[in-house]
Amino acid sequence: MSATRWIGGLFGLSLLASLGLVAVYLFGGQAQIEGLLLGLALGALGTGIVVWAIRLLDAPEISEERHRLGSPPETRAEVVGTAQLEQIGRRTFLVRMLLGAGGALAAALAIPVFSLGPAPGRELFQTPWRAGLRIVTGDGTPLRPDDLGLNTVRTVFPEGAIGSHDAATVLIRVRPSDLQLDGRASEWTPEGCVGYSKICTHAGCPVGLYRAEDQALLCPCHQSTFDVLRGAVPTFGPAARRLPQLPMGVDDEGYLVALGDFPEPVGPSFWNLTHDADGGEVVDDGDPAEHSE
Repeated sequence: MSATRWIGGLFGLSLLASLGLVAVYLFGGQAQIEGLLLGLALGALGTGIVVWAIRLLDAPEISEERHRLGSPPETRAEVVGTAQLEQIGRRTFLVRMLLGAGGALAAALAIPVFSLGPAPGRELFQTPWRAGLRIVTGDGTPLRPDDLGLNTVRTVFPEGAIGSHDAATVLIRVRPSDLQLDGRASEWTPEGCVGYSKICTHAGCPVGLYRAEDQALLCPCHQSTFDVLRGAVPTFGPAARRLPQLPMGVDDEGYLVALGDFPEPVGPSFWNLTHDADGGEVVDDGDPAEHSE
């Protein structure tokens, strides 16, 4: 088989493998098959280019002196014309095959873009907490401050959004005189009830342990520790940011309610944590009004 056919076959194989990769992805995907097809597409394309460079590209001619071999002018002209036509046709065919294989491979490599999904918008800056929503347990029971004993810990949610992972809040009751909170945060603790986001600010694990003797919340994943009395500032472990505090109050019936959403994003830090989705600066001034509806 001629080198031209070998190269064309390799480019064709690369093209088919790339198209197969696209088809597998569109029909649900299978990591092992996608990896095999990608390797085949890249390997065939690379091999075809190497063979083309070695077998068909013009190389410098080195000649040694020898006696002249004569041929009639008509024969020489016929041979030169035939060679030129064959070279032009061969080059056009291979270039087309190369472009086809390269285009199909580019399409295959671009398909992960479709898995990125839409931009998160303001989802990273908002949770289901809203002003006036009652604070309820996992079974939907609303709570009054008197329902919690000293150092009692409950995982609570906003009414109507039970089970929401980003709204999960650790509710603790401590002595009001022990709290050391600044600004408006000191007004969010009715009768010593204080609530913090349950999502660790290090890696997003649930903060589910409470050490009553020193009134600290612990994350079991990497041992980050947060001081409940001082606004859940980290005192140990890799977490570098405090747990956001939930603005809380009581309604006319004495039930605990939210005064708004968390004043800062919950969970691990991210690149634009200090700016909201519209580019405005997020200022942690302890005022829940900007986060209420």
